[in-house]
Amino acid sequence: MLEKVLLSWSGGKDSALALYGVLEKGGHEIQALITTVSGEFGRISMHGVRRSLLVRQAESLELPLREITLPRNPSNREYEAGMEDLLAEYKGRGVSRVIFGDVFLKDVREYRERNLARVGMEGVFPLWGRDTGSLARAFIELGFKAVVTCVDSEALDGGFVGSVFDERFLSELPEGVDPSGEKGEFHTFVYDGPIFQQPIVFEKGEVVLRENRFHYIDLL
Repeated sequence: MLEKVLLSWSGGKDSALALYGVLEKGGHEIQALITTVSGEFGRISMHGVRRSLLVRQAESLELPLREITLPRNPSNREYEAGMEDLLAEYKGRGVSRVIFGDVFLKDVREYRERNLARVGMEGVFPLWGRDTGSLARAFIELGFKAVVTCVDSEALDGGFVGSVFDERFLSELPEGVDPSGEKGEFHTFVYDGPIFQQPIVFEKGEVVLRENRFHYIDLL
């Protein structure tokens, strides 16, 4: 009997790798992808990707999508309330675990686990503790394709936004920048790979600077 699970989906490479691993391992039935979306902008939180492209990802993955709509600059309590309502719904359907693509940020993992515990659920972290450089190269070698959608200019030059996430990108990263962007240096949008039925077609739009810090490229 397959275990019913949820998967936290950002649209980026870590969640794609986590999903790939779960599907390869087998034994799970993914009830839905869970994504937080900015209600004001209609975009994936932090990654800045339009909701329409998120929907197309889910369609290509042939998996249900559940969105948690948040206000601009949501408080922890607002995030937790939205998440708790959705988790409680699936808890009632027999789901007890949620899969995440986190790799090494202990405080983030503990925060997730505390929120899950409130509704009697547990987190699964299939990428946890793995070398981020190896993960980045594995992502590319598996045939995944992604574009860098957001860059934190306090950690990485904003000119990297819009880059294809490939070997060249990795080779050009300055020393100290995590190759998987695990410390928030950059975020990605995955548009093709072995788990997709068809690639997500898009065009690159303008680059926008938010909060005098974050460089976003608009994917159309």
